[in-house]
Amino acid sequence: MAEHTSHEGAREGREQAQVHEERGQARPAGRERAIGCHLSSSKGWAAMGETALSIGATTFAFFPRNPRGGNARAVEPDDAAGLRQIIETHGLAMPVVHAPYTYNLCSKKSDAVGFARRAMREDLERLELLPGCLYNFHPGSHVGQGSEEGIRLICEGLDEVIEPGQSTTVLLETMAGKGTEMGRTFEELAAIIDGVRADECLGVCLDTCHVWDGGYDVRDDLDGVLDEFDRVIGLERLRALHLNDSKNGRGSHKDRHERIGLGTLGFGTFERVMRSERLRDLPMILETPNELPGYEVEIALLRWMADGRASLG
Repeated sequence: MAEHTSHEGAREGREQAQVHEERGQARPAGRERAIGCHLSSSKGWAAMGETALSIGATTFAFFPRNPRGGNARAVEPDDAAGLRQIIETHGLAMPVVHAPYTYNLCSKKSDAVGFARRAMREDLERLELLPGCLYNFHPGSHVGQGSEEGIRLICEGLDEVIEPGQSTTVLLETMAGKGTEMGRTFEELAAIIDGVRADECLGVCLDTCHVWDGGYDVRDDLDGVLDEFDRVIGLERLRALHLNDSKNGRGSHKDRHERIGLGTLGFGTFERVMRSERLRDLPMILETPNELPGYEVEIALLRWMADGRASLG
């Protein structure tokens, strides 16, 4: 029954998005939830904006270079201007750019740390072509050095790459705690923020799968988790969400994403997320195992959940 209802809601959401396009209406900022997914930048920045519109997204994420690392392609100023125009015309929220997974600011290898710092600095310089965007990264793994040394190295790296007064906000992502991964607890994230000089340039991206796999009960006590986040870090630091179901149980520390409603978090968790007044203004990025048609369905489904017309949980 829930599966049938979810398909009905997704279809309704797609139909509403189509009406907007047929009428030529821009999506007004602040009126629709900022929901999107990862998009490929292979055809340029403006092309990502067009793709976002085609699937009913009102924000999106992308990698500034190959997600496995390497050198970044130059961004043409006209291409960046084209994306800015699409964002302004259609009322899209600014993108949540995702740093490649290979960056490790707290590696025990000096060349790995040096690469991460250089690449992050280049990314942030390039993103000044898109003023006001968010730049999300995985804090890294201390690989046996201990969390205290990991925090010190991350802070040192951020002090080197962040330019006071930059327009981009750098987001630490909540992590599942695989191996020696940093950022599993709110306390670790708070310690990093407190140790960076230009902390006004920092925020947090909360990943629903990661915090669940890390031990926080966002399924049955979302408000309690947000209360704890507020107590330890401050809700004003929460600037974006990654919406992912999980293939694993709470506290598994495995980080395996599942499509919305099909994992251990279930539809009810995402209904509560979408109807939370404390989260409604945040950009929400899907990282579920999907291609574009699947993301289009999930975006429509999340909008339907936000409207509160029926319950799937």
